[in-house]
Amino acid sequence: MRIISGTYKGRRLTAPKKLPVRPTTDMAKEALFNILNNRYYFDEIKVIDLFSGTGNISYEFASRGTENITAVDAHFGCVKYINSVVKDFDFNITTLKSDVFKFLERTPLKVDVIFADPPYDMDDGLFEKIATLIFERGLLEDEGLLIIEHSNQTDLSEHPHFSFSKKYGGNMFSFFEAVE
Repeated sequence: MRIISGTYKGRRLTAPKKLPVRPTTDMAKEALFNILNNRYYFDEIKVIDLFSGTGNISYEFASRGTENITAVDAHFGCVKYINSVVKDFDFNITTLKSDVFKFLERTPLKVDVIFADPPYDMDDGLFEKIATLIFERGLLEDEGLLIIEHSNQTDLSEHPHFSFSKKYGGNMFSFFEAVE
């Protein structure tokens, strides 16, 4: 994986092979950040990266100037790897080893962007539960955005906070916003 833009543009990172991850492809990540770049000043936002895996998305935000990033993953190896990269690059990323659903039920954080990249084979109802918990708990600031990455086999368009989706190969990003 590589960092697409920002201070560490072009830097390549190699995660241990034993991690149970599927990093977001560079093409999909670049397209996602083009959308976000038209909406936010990265140095002014707070971000939560759920199911953070290798930390790929967190590093991209950090390289672009985001200072307040929380990366959440249940796998000890993933959290350990992210912490090693944070130390090497001096990124301001807080890591939490936690079940994502328990984290969402308890966190007091309120942020501008929440990115979730759950396992693609997770039950569709759990994808929707992520969005429901986030909006029920008011975890997004006004103008906040939830992005869930999933396979193009999963359809989240019926969720009441669904806004739009973008497809990149076999990947899909579904965007959710507060309903006005």
